[in-house]
Amino acid sequence: MIKVGLIGCGKIADTHASQIQRIPGCEIVGVCDCEELMAQQLAERFSVPRAFREVEDFLKCSRPDVVHITTPPQSHFGLGRLCLDRGCHIYVEKPFTLYAWEAEELIARANAGSLKLTVGHDAQFSHATRQMRELIELGYLGGAPVHMESIWCYQMGGHAYARAFLGGRQHWVRALPGGLLQNIVSHGISKIAEFLSTDSPQIMSHGFVSPFLRGLGEQEIIDELRAIIYERGGATAYFTFSSQMRPSLHQFRIYGPQNGLVLDEDQQTVMKLPGDRFKSYLEKFLPPLDFARQHLRCFSRNVGRFLARDFHMESGIKCLIERFYAAIHGNAPVPIPYREILLTAKIMDTIFEQLRVQRPPALNAAEEAKAVTGP
Repeated sequence: MIKVGLIGCGKIADTHASQIQRIPGCEIVGVCDCEELMAQQLAERFSVPRAFREVEDFLKCSRPDVVHITTPPQSHFGLGRLCLDRGCHIYVEKPFTLYAWEAEELIARANAGSLKLTVGHDAQFSHATRQMRELIELGYLGGAPVHMESIWCYQMGGHAYARAFLGGRQHWVRALPGGLLQNIVSHGISKIAEFLSTDSPQIMSHGFVSPFLRGLGEQEIIDELRAIIYERGGATAYFTFSSQMRPSLHQFRIYGPQNGLVLDEDQQTVMKLPGDRFKSYLEKFLPPLDFARQHLRCFSRNVGRFLARDFHMESGIKCLIERFYAAIHGNAPVPIPYREILLTAKIMDTIFEQLRVQRPPALNAAEEAKAVTGP
């Protein structure tokens, strides 16, 4: 039996608790939050025996084998270090840490203590992502990746939601080195990091405040990002983050020397892109037919998983937790290699460093009015 504890009892903790309780052989023995009422309400709803306000009391009394850290990112490093020093394995929500050096230190401490850790890149373990990974491992690309495109969007919502989100000048998102981006982009960047062969890719990035946010008076929070990531003599990649483009996509494309693949996280589909072309008019008829057949197979597969009760919205988190717990038992590797955790953190560090030297130009009154009302 694996004894599990949670630090941080906000919205994402509900997701963790519900998926942990789906997994045989584990039990949530305690939860902790600096707001005592938050810890108590989570404990009551999920039948957890103990709720704590102080982390030290939580670790001493509950004695968990593994701790899920679901607090704001600024606290991840300190809490992760404390839990590791107390002999606990850790699952840290994304972003893993604020800086790559913090990630490196946590990994070093885990290795020194013969402990395991992972990060909440649950999109890496959705049904469709696992299917894509299997195809790549079977050699469908025909060799090492040549190019990748990752698009990860965020729906800011309407004016009311955006004002509520942006209204607090002390909101913890504003204190992040990468602002809003740091709390979201690791999902899309980690998809690229998995297939890079070097630990030091070259990066060129550009970020800006969207006209939508400027129209609400926001001048600081960058919600549009475009980045080029490339290896000398190796793969290239484009990363796009947007709060404004529609449809709001969560897609990953990967191209090899022979074929390509398109992953859609929202629709949970993987489409094969054959590299061979048909002659003459056959190119106009046969590929659309092939794509129609692929979509039909994806439909059938998704329906089958739904009927088998294995298609819930957070199945990626469940799979990641299961694999992490298997690694703790010692009969499986960690689900996300530490190299990928570090590389994702390094790429984010570089992007945010580049954005810090960019000064978003202020709009004049006419441009601001146009941003609010449209042309």
